[in-house]
Amino acid sequence: MNAPSAPSVGLRLDLAGDFPILARPVHGHRLVYLDNAATTQKPAAVIEAEARFYRETNANIHRGVHWLSQQATDAYEGARRKVQALLNAREPAEIVFTRGTTEAINLVAQCWGAANIRAGDEILLTTMEHHSNILPWQQLCERSGAVLKVVPVNDAGELELEAFEALLGARTRLFAVAHVSNALGTVNPLPQLVERAHAAGALVLVDGAQAVAHQRVDVQALGCDFYVFSGHKLYGPTGIGALYGRAELLAAMPPWQTGGGMIRTVSFERSSFAPPPERFEAGTPNIAGAVVLGAAIDYLTAVGLDRIAEHEHALLARGTATLAAIPGLRPIGTAAHKAGILSFVVDGIHPHDLGTILDTEGVAIRAGHHCAMPLMTRFGIPGTARASFGLYNIDADIAALAAAIEKAQDMFGSRRTR
Repeated sequence: MNAPSAPSVGLRLDLAGDFPILARPVHGHRLVYLDNAATTQKPAAVIEAEARFYRETNANIHRGVHWLSQQATDAYEGARRKVQALLNAREPAEIVFTRGTTEAINLVAQCWGAANIRAGDEILLTTMEHHSNILPWQQLCERSGAVLKVVPVNDAGELELEAFEALLGARTRLFAVAHVSNALGTVNPLPQLVERAHAAGALVLVDGAQAVAHQRVDVQALGCDFYVFSGHKLYGPTGIGALYGRAELLAAMPPWQTGGGMIRTVSFERSSFAPPPERFEAGTPNIAGAVVLGAAIDYLTAVGLDRIAEHEHALLARGTATLAAIPGLRPIGTAAHKAGILSFVVDGIHPHDLGTILDTEGVAIRAGHHCAMPLMTRFGIPGTARASFGLYNIDADIAALAAAIEKAQDMFGSRRTR
């Protein structure tokens, strides 16, 4: 990794050189990658970590008696300790490796939900959740007879806190909420939400997919009961992520998948299961994925999450002001507390058309409903164009985005001056 550069203005970072893919031209232009909410690019240190694992350490874990198996086991469990440190969990056993955020939420819905949710109970969500934090709970309610309730958002894309208070009740068993909205960038007031949910007797699951790579996270300080994230949004590989669960909750949950590696004893008459986290990691896990996720955490830690947060906050402020100066562009999501996501619509241009035209200029954004269709319905739109920042983005990326939007307006004949 290149040494993080000294901050110039507003603690800006200059780390593009760490990411080989950013040197690739796209349609004859410099690649401006602004789709980090979908997935982040990988630094050379992470790419090399994956090659090194298969070159030097590859073996199955936990059950081998040979030296190489012990090396792989040590690397895998070392990665678990890195996730523990990243989230400030109390112990490694509170970290379960999953395929990502989606699988982690499904695991809680299946295991905790099956054991604790009954007809008439209530699960509380918010309008800004993405589909992965809606569908598992919707399915759980259909299976159990529980009721799904939803906290609305206001025109700025912020939770309506009075409605949240009104929806909490004696029947609320769990509140599932995004730390940061993937479609709007809204940062939710988690300490306040967790405190109120707990006071009502509900557990809290936090979807941290859009948060962990962009700010410091402390699950003990937040007081949440479950926290989930995906490795590929953290500059790590796809197919790996993690579930944090309070130890006493995980210990009381039954397994959801059974097989090798998660048992204590097996007979044809009866079997017993290992304690967490092994109980929830049946079969051969994504060993390389976990180890490389650990390398991504090392990279982020070396750069510094506080510096990253300041850098992206500066980009968000610059980007918000730049796009606001484009006539015909309307931002969607103007919360007072936001992370580095700019979601918008442009008069007379469908978001998909806009995304396609921007691509011809080398600017990669996301266009559509962002797996948050209920939120799009709330705003009365089919989708938005979304530019989302990562630690390697710079001011020039914002200028390129604005220039490409104005070119699209020229092509559609919709550009106008104020």
